[in-house]
Order: sequence, then structure tokens, then C-alpha cells
Amino acid sequence: MNTAVPYQDITTIYHALAAVLLPFAAFLVNICLPGKRNIISGWLSTVAIFISVVLSATIFAQVWNKPQLHVQQLWFTIGATKLYAGVLLNNLSVLMLLLVSLIALPVHIYSTAYMKYDESYKRYFSYLSLFCFSMLALVAVDNLFLFYAFWELVGFSSYLLIGFWFTKAKAVQANKKAFLMNRIGDIGLLVAILILFTQFHTADLVQLFGDNGLIAQSFIKLDNWVSATGQMPVIWQYIAVGGIFLAVAAKSAQFPLHTWLPDAMEGPTSVSALIHAATMVAAGVFLLGRVYPLFNSTELNILAVIGCFTAFMAATIALTQNDLKRILAYSTISQLGYMTMAMGIGAYSSSLFHLVTHAFFKCLLFLVAGIVIHQMQHIKEENDLDIDPQNILHMGGLRKKLPLTFIAAVVGAVALIGLPLTSGYLSKDGILVQAFEWSDGKSWVYRLIPVGALVTSLLTAFYVARLIVKVFFGEFRLQKANPHIKIHCGDGGWQYTLPLGLLAVCCLFPWFSLNPLVYEHAWILTGFNPSDYLERVNMYHTIIPAGINVLNFVVIYFAYAVYVKRNSYTFPQTGLLFKLSYHEWYIDKIYNSIIVKPVLAISRSASWFDKNIIDGSINLLKNTVLVLSKITAWLDKNIIDGLLHLLTSITLGIGNFARNFQSGKIQYYLFSMLAIILAVFIWFLI
Repeated sequence: MNTAVPYQDITTIYHALAAVLLPFAAFLVNICLPGKRNIISGWLSTVAIFISVVLSATIFAQVWNKPQLHVQQLWFTIGATKLYAGVLLNNLSVLMLLLVSLIALPVHIYSTAYMKYDESYKRYFSYLSLFCFSMLALVAVDNLFLFYAFWELVGFSSYLLIGFWFTKAKAVQANKKAFLMNRIGDIGLLVAILILFTQFHTADLVQLFGDNGLIAQSFIKLDNWVSATGQMPVIWQYIAVGGIFLAVAAKSAQFPLHTWLPDAMEGPTSVSALIHAATMVAAGVFLLGRVYPLFNSTELNILAVIGCFTAFMAATIALTQNDLKRILAYSTISQLGYMTMAMGIGAYSSSLFHLVTHAFFKCLLFLVAGIVIHQMQHIKEENDLDIDPQNILHMGGLRKKLPLTFIAAVVGAVALIGLPLTSGYLSKDGILVQAFEWSDGKSWVYRLIPVGALVTSLLTAFYVARLIVKVFFGEFRLQKANPHIKIHCGDGGWQYTLPLGLLAVCCLFPWFSLNPLVYEHAWILTGFNPSDYLERVNMYHTIIPAGINVLNFVVIYFAYAVYVKRNSYTFPQTGLLFKLSYHEWYIDKIYNSIIVKPVLAISRSASWFDKNIIDGSINLLKNTVLVLSKITAWLDKNIIDGLLHLLTSITLGIGNFARNFQSGKIQYYLFSMLAIILAVFIWFLI
């Protein structure tokens, strides 16, 4: 290993490698275990990820706010270029190592009960371990090519998990859609990596994006433009940034490549909790954090616009959805938009802070959704009902039947809304305040970004409150419509309640800041030193938090009043805005019209051309050759062979005839001589 690293730090590197490789070891062992429902596989994967959590916590304590650890070895050489690969442990990577493993642990525990009766129990945990290994390796590697390899592996393992129930047509369609849309981003990332490698002849993240890296040395940032002073022309920089944005948009579900994420709900709910919390969708934001120095101010502005639009659009769609998991999926897209917008406005550390807090409360809400759906499915099967167990219109009043689940849901909901005393309040507060400060002194166009973020926050409060009151308050609508049904449901055993409790506690403020009202005191912000770290020096730090929380409480009460007290309010379902929201802004339909249908039409045309023109030409040639062959065979048999047989017969006849004159009888010889003389005589007379 690299001797530049002190010996005592090598142990930390080994711990990091162990934390990454343990889930992979669990994957290898699981696929070798006998039986499809081997209970050992679940606990083996759970123990592996638990040890990874312990190791990640140890690594975090040794590296956080200390000099980074970077160990590498020679991988291979290309001409005079040497390519190194190794492990990079800095504040960003150790934070993500701890976050990924810490979120994965309650998901594993929860899954041991949630998937207990599934026929492919062992396969599920094999895929889950592979997925965790891929994400942990992604955040620890120091090389762009290795980063791309694990980026692809994250996508592949998510494909396996989304389509886990491959006997369902919707699940197959969903994982295909996720796989194909992520390929668009993967192509962009590959192009960006190749550009950077060809320009700088290295794939080392530290050499490229470190404080004194090649990127910083090669560009002088002037307002909205980047002037090349080193090896890389401006045009290549824009293309590389475009490729990175495609990768971020695909993995982190940003407009216009976001439509795969709601459909990914066809996988098990525990999978949704992991994908939507700190793993796959977080990879795009993590990528932004890794390559952030590459962006100039113009590109960051574009990033802010797209992130803000994505957050607003997804929030409006969540307002009218009735599928429990689909509402949470659009909530994830909206919150990822917040993180992307924060990166665009320069709030680097606040974006990562929100990434961390979001992981806990979103994972919690998905696990809550899994319990609710599981109990609704049980009621459906027990009473032979024809209902969708994920439809919130069939629910209501479940707080009395699922009290612990209800408490966990409320904690996750208030954190998602961003109410005081929660982690979500601190992280969202930081983004909103810095968004207004970023736009201060600029034209009114820039002001649309923080205003859009503010409106999105209020929409979030409404759709989250709608979800909670629809599911847990009022009357149990399914029982009201079917008074004689049997209802046997509960919170479940410790494998359900322990993960909910762990995640709920992590949604509260003390884990991130001792001061529940001041986001600048959060310890995560001190771990990064970008220009976005601000002190409380202007009115935004007071007006924005106070104003947004007053409005949030008003919105929550409004949702409670119209859905519980009146219990009769419905959206005007014939209105343009409702249709736009309910049909998800028609984006999927637009894609089907302008992309899917034309591609299918071209495919059908190509198939017809292949079948009728190419295959037809080949068949015509084949038939022509066959006809010619038959004609040739007939000519050979009847003409050529016939002529030969005729000649043979004539020759044979002449021979037989001539043979009669060679019988040895003298009278035949005399008769022959007489016939010849007579013939000659007649010839001459004539």
C-alpha cells in the first residue's frame, strides 16, 4: 500500500475495506445456501451489515474533521499513464459509509419479518446484500473508473430488487423502465469520465477534485464562464458537466429522467425504503458532492432551476395520488430536488445535511407504509375483498389499531414537513434561508428559486398531512363500506417495532444539533468548508424559519379540517389543475407519445422490413435457386442423361447389329458382301 499513509491509519483503511466487503461476503454465502426459504440467509445478511455499521462508526470517529486518508496501489498502465486505484476516506465518504450502513441495518431487521413467508426469501437477502455492497463501495473508492463500475452495479442490483416479484407484469415493466432510464445517465457519466481522463490523464478523484487538484488549477471561474488556463477546453468542460447532470438526473430522479422512481414501488416495500432513503437515489447527490469543483456559476444556476422545478412538480403530483407508496415516491423526488437545488445555489453542506436527515425520516415512512399495507393485505385476504391494499381511500382510523406505527408515522411526517424539534426542520431551514440569501441583490428571475422552494415546502406540509389523516384519522372506511368484515391487525413483533423506534429517534434534533432552532449549529455543517457556511447576520435567518412554520401549521390544520372534521372535501376532479396533478403532469404520456410509440413504430417497421424485404429477398433468392436447381435437375436427368442414354442405345444397337455379321458362318459373310455390292451398284446407278 501507499507508504505515504502512516502505519496507524492503515488499520482504518482495513476497517473500511471490511465494512464494504462484509455484505458482499454475505451475498456469496447466501447464494450457496440450500433451499429458497433458508432463514439463515436473512440473519447472515443482517449480522454482516451490523458489523459494517460498527466498523463505519469507528472509521467515522477516526476520520471526521481530520486529514483525509487516501491509500492506493498501481492498477495498470496505459502507455506512459499509470492508473491507480484505492480507498479515499474523507468527511464526505465516511459520512456516507455510516449513513448507508446505518439505514440498511433497520431495513434488514424489518425484512426478516416482512419477507418471512416469501418463497424467495434467500434470493431477496442475496440481492439486498449485493445492493449494500455496491453502494458502500461506491462511496469509498478513489477512482472514477471504479466509481463507474460500482455505479453500474448499484443500478443492476436495484434492477434485481425492483423486479424481485418478476411474476408480476407491473414489476417486470418497472424494473425495465428503471434500468433503461438509468442507462441514459450511465452513458452521460461514462462520457464525462472519458473526457476528464483524456484531458488530465488520471482518474484519481483527489488529483482531479481535491483542494489543489487539476480541475482547480485548470479553470479560472469568472462570473458565468470558465476560462481554460490548463489542458481542458471550455467546450469539453460543458459536455462533461452535461454528462454528469444526466447521471444525477437518472439516479436521483430529477426532471426529466424522474418517471422511473414512482414505478419502482412494485418492489417490496422494504426495498423501496432502502432505495429511496440513502442508497440508489442518494448516489446522484453524492456524485455532485464528489465533482462539485467542476461546475461553474452558469451550470450551478441551471442545476438550481432544475432542482427547484423538480421539487415543485413532484410536490404538486403528490397532492392527488391515492397510492400510499406512490405519494412517498413523489415526496422523495421532491426532496431530492431540494438537495439538487441546494447544490446549485452553493449550499453544498446544507444539501448533504438534508441528504442525511431525509434518509432517516423517509426510510421510517416507507417502513410504516409497509406495515400498513401488510395489514391491509391481511384484511383483504381474510375477508376475500377486491381492493388495492395500498389505496389510502380504503384506510382511516388506523391509529387505534396500529398505535406504535402511528406514532412513528407522525414523527416521520413532522420531520418531512420540517417542523421544529426535528432534523428535517434544521436541514430544510438551512436550504431555504440560503436560497433567499443567494437570490438577494439579483434580478427577480433568481427570486423565483427560493419562492418556488417555499411554495414546495407548503405543498409538502399539505400532502403529508393528507396522507397521515387519510390513513390514521377518521373512520376506517373499508369497515364502513363492509360492516361485517373481520379485522385482526397490529403493529407486529419486535422486528417491526425496533426499526421504527431506531429511525424515529434519529429523526429528532439532538442527533444533529443541541440547538433545535439554529441550523448553523449542526455538526454536519462543520464537517465541510465551502463558501455556503453562513452566520446569522440578516433577517432571513429569523423571518424564513418563523414564517414557514406558521404557514406549515396553518396548512396542516386545513388538511385535518377538510379531511377529518368535514370528511367530505374532494378536489375538483374535473379541473385542469387536478388532472395535471393526478396524471403526473402527463409526462409519462408525453414520453409514450414522442418517444415510446415512435420507437415502437420504428421497431415494427424495422421488423416488417426485416421480415418482408430482407427475409423476403432471401426467401425469393432461395426459391429462385430451388427452382433453378429443379430445372437443372430435370435438364440433367431428361436432356443430358437422355442424350447419353440415346447415344448409348444407338451404339449398343449398332454394336449388336454389327456383331451379327461376326458369327463365323460363311453364308452371312457372302450375304453381306452381296448386300454391299448391291448397295454400291444402286448408288452409282442413281
